[in-house]
Amino acid sequence: MPRRARIILSNTAHHIVQRGHNRQAVFIEDADYQYYLRTLREWKEELAIKVYGYCLMTNHVHLIIDPCEDRDNLGKLMKRLAGRQTRYVNYLERRSGSLWEGRYKSSPIETDTYLLACCRYVELNPVKAGMVKRTENYVWSSFRQKAGIEKEMWIDKDPCYLGLSKNKEEREQRYKHYINQGIPEKERQVITGALQRGQLTGTHRFVEEVEKSLGIRVENRGRGRPKKWNEERMNHE
Repeated sequence: MPRRARIILSNTAHHIVQRGHNRQAVFIEDADYQYYLRTLREWKEELAIKVYGYCLMTNHVHLIIDPCEDRDNLGKLMKRLAGRQTRYVNYLERRSGSLWEGRYKSSPIETDTYLLACCRYVELNPVKAGMVKRTENYVWSSFRQKAGIEKEMWIDKDPCYLGLSKNKEEREQRYKHYINQGIPEKERQVITGALQRGQLTGTHRFVEEVEKSLGIRVENRGRGRPKKWNEERMNHE
């Protein structure tokens, strides 16, 4: 049975997950994480794409990537990231063979409705896995840049993040608050389900717009909208 064609949209953020082969560890030493991030930064500039978020876990990676005008840039980036890390690890361990699963998972994200939610899902992975108690304690995700903990911010500021506040310090505080509220279970199910099926993370209206523009039917089982930052804030004050 042929594989479902991957849905990639220009000027749209995509939630991407790539796992180690047989779920084996991909990152062991700090240098392994650093090498991957150097490659990501280099090819972000080379391809003129946008990186809105990331989280490097022991045996898999989460990325939030916008390929911008050229949809092919997404595949080019993932090929470069996987290839370089494989050669790097194989050289260090004097081994050969695949480091990654053969096919990464991706899901285009409806920006206004789900982009912040997907970033929260990605950056809370280490907390969910019990690796740290708080997101700011994990150094291999984009959270510390967005929260102003790290001085250098090399990732791109997505429109939803910028929309939290025009003031830098207030924006960082609001982002911390939003992330640390945790993920509602229904929101988690929508994001996970869309990613596993390679479908769209968004509302029915978003699905219909994409179907119309691509001229194909895109099945999507997600329902509802995640709460906006200000709604969650009101519910917890």
